[in-house]
Amino acid sequence: MIKVVIADRMGKGQKVAAGVEEAGGTAVVVPGMGADMRLGDVMNQEQADMGISFCGSGGAGAITASTKYGYPERHGMRSIQEGITAIEEGKTVLGFGFMDKPELGKALTEAFEKKYNQ
Repeated sequence: MIKVVIADRMGKGQKVAAGVEEAGGTAVVVPGMGADMRLGDVMNQEQADMGISFCGSGGAGAITASTKYGYPERHGMRSIQEGITAIEEGKTVLGFGFMDKPELGKALTEAFEKKYNQ
């Protein structure tokens, strides 16, 4: 089962988590304001497969996770398709602008499953 950590600058992420779970994954939502900056720490602690970060620029949490733990990342994304492409290219930390939508969590989890667990 794919474990996905979701970290939103404004403490949200529950809708994306619902999409992850709909696709058969396990979602861990990092609580509180500034959660995106703790994405890498929680991914490391939870031994997660994938991390999703949300903030205005779509980058801070993903870049921090990559810098601290070496996770391959892509940031600044604004669409579901960009996230799917990043997963297909081997990225495991994805940085988006604010997009707390179930469709995003479902599509990314399915793309991860397709790439790594065929």
